[in-house]
Amino acid sequence: MNRDIININDFIILVEEANLNSNGTDVVSETSACTFDEPVIAVAFYGSGNVDLKVEYGNKHKDFNYTKGLALSFYANEKVVFQHTVENNKPLQCLLIATTTSAIDKLPNQEGELFAEMLNELVNPSDHYVEGPSFIMTPQMQSIVDGLFNIQYQGKTKMMFFRSQVTALLSHFFGELASLKTEKLNTPEREKLNQARDILLNNLDNPPSLNEISKRIGLNTFKLKKEFKALFGVPVFKYLQNQRLTIAHKMIRNQDATVQEAAWHVGYDSLSSFSNAFEKKFGYRPSQIK
Repeated sequence: MNRDIININDFIILVEEANLNSNGTDVVSETSACTFDEPVIAVAFYGSGNVDLKVEYGNKHKDFNYTKGLALSFYANEKVVFQHTVENNKPLQCLLIATTTSAIDKLPNQEGELFAEMLNELVNPSDHYVEGPSFIMTPQMQSIVDGLFNIQYQGKTKMMFFRSQVTALLSHFFGELASLKTEKLNTPEREKLNQARDILLNNLDNPPSLNEISKRIGLNTFKLKKEFKALFGVPVFKYLQNQRLTIAHKMIRNQDATVQEAAWHVGYDSLSSFSNAFEKKFGYRPSQIK
């Protein structure tokens, strides 16, 4: 488990990453707990991986069984315990941006007013833990999170980059939150689209066709394409490509696979096609990962 705490202005940034490498067939798991020393309002952004999350407070609890790509806002005081369960097929990548309730009014650039306006239920909580809006990150947000877990800079340059990207991430979060408040998808369709996403994620190397996905979730292809892009921000197979490249990046960075092996693992037969797509997404070739 790698856990870093970074202070930027009146924001506390918690960066957590964990990955279990198991060569056996049995699922191995490990649980890590986290609490806060004082009440906070926070937004957690989950990158690659699909770690389970349990939030416990008093005799209550809330379980999240699918966190990949999730942006989750909440209020929590000292009595709340957050538990991540990491498995060998469910690694953790969590970037949490938090501010204490006492520092809301001190935030620069009128950010405190934005929190009060958009997350009023968190600024004025009614319990030890209050869950605010949550949604699947847009491609822009996902790209920023991926970049923050794969920073190539060092020293003061790294901190400058980190500060700018955290600000951009919060801007995208509040922008998306504003749009979701005015345009909501009905619950049954959202469940079907989440099912389509799960089908893609479980078949990265050999995904089914749009027609096959449509039949499995009970939604026609026209509506699948239109509503999938509305919910996740990109077309169906662009979403698939983003996930493939993110997983390949992690495999290469962790030295779990060569560039060729990573390309094959996520379904690329052509190394040149893989390298070109990789460079377009991350801004550098897979061979340049250190």
